[in-house]
Amino acid sequence: MKISVVTPRGDLYNEAVDYVVVTSQMNGEFAIMKDHIPIISSIDTGYIKMVTGEKEMFTVIINGIVEHQNNIVNVIAQEAQVGLNKVDAMNQLDKVRKERIEENKRRSVDFFQAESDLKKNVQKAKAGNL
Repeated sequence: MKISVVTPRGDLYNEAVDYVVVTSQMNGEFAIMKDHIPIISSIDTGYIKMVTGEKEMFTVIINGIVEHQNNIVNVIAQEAQVGLNKVDAMNQLDKVRKERIEENKRRSVDFFQAESDLKKNVQKAKAGNL
């Protein structure tokens, strides 16, 4: 069985697994194993536990869809992050969110500076004056 986790930023996880366990606040918990019937479910806030042999990985999901068909699990999420356990996955997501907030602040400052420079240059060039 294969699982693919995709976010707006691209592929996050794409590996073979033995089975997955989907946990969502809205829909509870269910497992998807090899040859499971086709299923589609939403995930408001939750986790997907991905199991391969003795190895477990977790993906925290915020606002997503999980779909299974022909032993392929596709997850499309607004936000997601992989970790060795639930806490690690959530900490990784929090870290990414904080970095994104800081980047947005830097971009806002850069935009404000560029806008200010443009206004000064337009006035200096007397553009718009006939």
